[in-house]
Amino acid sequence: MAPKHLEHLAEIPLFSALSKRDLGRIAKASNEITVAPGHVLVDQGDAGREAFLIVDGTATVKRNGRKVGTLKAGDSIGELALLDHGPRTATVTADTELTALVLSAREFAGVIEEVPGLAQKLLGQLAARVRELDRQIYG
Repeated sequence: MAPKHLEHLAEIPLFSALSKRDLGRIAKASNEITVAPGHVLVDQGDAGREAFLIVDGTATVKRNGRKVGTLKAGDSIGELALLDHGPRTATVTADTELTALVLSAREFAGVIEEVPGLAQKLLGQLAARVRELDRQIYG
């Protein structure tokens, strides 16, 4: 796996506390895909079954049909779906030819079972994100 992929994985908030070795295991469980411009990676409301990490290209994020952002290399899509299979909160469409790492919830669950302490690190990271959102909302 290219060192750049590990760098990108480390930038995902959910994975930021992980060691290079743990990130390497996650990278190994992922597949690289390339899609054409206009390809819909995730559709708002659908159940989430995988996460994407953009390696190259850009994508548009729309919520309720309104553009809310643009994603580029290093950005991730749907990592919380790895934990809860919850509905997608936005539609993400490739603007350009786009290369991404895809990690399915099933492969991710396998990595969590194989790597001691990984679940604990992920829970800590998730708790930190919840606290940060709480602080932003309630002060």
